[in-house]
Amino acid sequence: MQDLLSKKVETQELLSNRVKAMEASATLAMAAMSRELSSKGIDVISLSLGEPDFATPEHIKKAAKEAIDTGYSHYMPVPGYMDLREAISNKFKRDNGLDYAPAQIVVSTGAKQTLANLMMSLINEGDEAVMPVPYWVSYAAQIKLAGGKIVEIPTSIDVDFKANPEQLEAALTDKTKIFMYSSPCNPSGSVYTQEELEGLAKVLENYPNVIIIADEIYEHINFTEAHASIGAIESLKDRVVTVNGLSKGFAMTGWRLGYMGAPLEIAKACTKLQGQFTSGTCGITQRAAIAALGDNIEPTLKMKEKFLSRKKLILEKLNEIEGLKVNDPQGAFYVFPDASSFIGKTTPAGETINNVDDLSMYILNVGHVAVVSGASFGIPSCFRISYAAADEKILEAMSRMKDCLGKLS
Repeated sequence: MQDLLSKKVETQELLSNRVKAMEASATLAMAAMSRELSSKGIDVISLSLGEPDFATPEHIKKAAKEAIDTGYSHYMPVPGYMDLREAISNKFKRDNGLDYAPAQIVVSTGAKQTLANLMMSLINEGDEAVMPVPYWVSYAAQIKLAGGKIVEIPTSIDVDFKANPEQLEAALTDKTKIFMYSSPCNPSGSVYTQEELEGLAKVLENYPNVIIIADEIYEHINFTEAHASIGAIESLKDRVVTVNGLSKGFAMTGWRLGYMGAPLEIAKACTKLQGQFTSGTCGITQRAAIAALGDNIEPTLKMKEKFLSRKKLILEKLNEIEGLKVNDPQGAFYVFPDASSFIGKTTPAGETINNVDDLSMYILNVGHVAVVSGASFGIPSCFRISYAAADEKILEAMSRMKDCLGKLS
C-alpha cells in the first residue's frame, strides 16, 4: 500500500509547473459546487454561469440538420470554411463597420479558444497585457500561461467599471504587448460608448506596437442600441483584433464556435497554432453559423428584450437588499454588486466573512444560490450574478439572498 501511495505522489509531481500554477475557472468551479449540492437533494438556484436559457433558434438548427444530411462530417480547413469566413467578413462590415477580408478571419472552437490562440501567438515571456478590471476570468489565466504579466487598470462601481484615457496612459509602457477589454463586459455588463473608445484610441495612437484585442461576444445583448467597435476607428484599425462568437447572442453555448478578425500575420499565426491543437471546429456547427450570421436576427432581438426585462427585475430586488451597492449595467446579462459592507460580518454559525469568496460560499451553503466571487475577475469587493434565468428563479434567488444576507451581523 505504501508503494502505491508513493507512486501516486510521484505522478502528481510529474505535472508541469504551468498547469499546477493555473487556477481553475471560478465560474466553472462554482457551477460544479452547485451541481454537487443539487446531487444531494438540495434545491440550488445557479446564477453562476453565463449561459442563455433559451433554445437555439429554429432556422439555425435547420441549417445544422441540412449539414448532417449533406455530408459535412469530414475534416475542414483549419481557419474555417471559406464561405463561413466570407459570411463573417460581411457581418463585420454590416454590423460593425470593420473591414476584415476572409483571409483575416479565423474560426475556432469557441471564443475562449480564439483568445487562447491570441495569447499564445502574441505574448513572449515578460510581455505586459493591460486590462481594465474587472475582466473575464480566463483572460488572466491565459496571459499567465503564455508567460505574460497582467497590468490592471483599476475601476469601481462608481464609474460603471470603465477605464478612462488617463488611466490607460499611466498603464502603458514599452513592455506593453496588448491592451484587451470587453464591451459589453463580462462580468460587469459595462458598455463603452463610441466617445469613450475614441478617448482610449487617442492614447493608443501613441503606442504603435500595442495590439488591441476587443472582445465583443456580448455585442447583441446591448441595451444602449449603439454598439461601438474600436476596430472601426481609422487610426487603430490595422492593429485591432475583434473577437466574437455565437454562444451569447444566438443561444449556442454548446455548439462551440468563436471567431476573430485580425491583422493578416496574426490570423496566420493563430491558424498555425490551431492546426497543431484542434484543427478546424465542427463542420456542422460551421454550417449553422452561416445561418446565424445572416439577416434573420429576430430571435436574438426577442432574447435581448427578455434579458432587459430580467435586468429590471433583478435590479429592483437587489436594491431592496441593505448593504449591497448596485449600478445599472447596459449590456450582457450580469449584475456586479459591490458587497464591501458585508466583509467582517459574522454568520449565524459564528464564522467571520473575511472576503467575498467567503460571502459567495455563505450565499451558496446557506441561501442555496450560486454566484461568483469578484476576486477572479480582479475586483474582490464584488460578486457576479447572472440573470440568464427564468423570472421565477430570479425572484426566488433574490428572496433567499436577501434573507441570508440579513442574518449577518
